[in-house]
Amino acid sequence: MTDTVSIRDLRVSTVIGVYDWEREIEQALIFSVDMSADVAKAAARDDITDTLDYSAVAQAIKTVVIEGRFQLIETAAERVAERLIADYGVDWVRVEVVKPIPSEGYTAAIAIERPVRRAKLV
Repeated sequence: MTDTVSIRDLRVSTVIGVYDWEREIEQALIFSVDMSADVAKAAARDDITDTLDYSAVAQAIKTVVIEGRFQLIETAAERVAERLIADYGVDWVRVEVVKPIPSEGYTAAIAIERPVRRAKLV
C-alpha cells in the first residue's frame, strides 16, 4: 500500500525568469508537492521519525529553488523532484509550480510526475 504525503501552496520568493528585468527581482513561485510514503508505522507509533517531516521537505524545496536561480519553472520543478527523490527515497513524486504573472493577467504553471525505477535484485 502506498500513501501520499503532500505539501500545498508553499510560497518561495526567488529569482526566476528569462528576461533581464526578471533576473533583477525576486518573484513568488507557489509549489504543491505529492510524494509516495508509507505512513502506517508513523501513524501506529505517532512518531515523526517514521514519516516524512513536512518542515524538512519544505526547507529542501526552498533551498533548491532559491539557490538555483533558474530561468524556467520547468527546471525548478525537475530539480525539486530530483532532490526529494534523492533525500527522502520516495518512489514517486509530483511537483506543481505556479508562477503568477500579474502584469499579464494570468499564471503560468507546470506539473511533473516522476516515478522512481529501482533496480531489482535477482
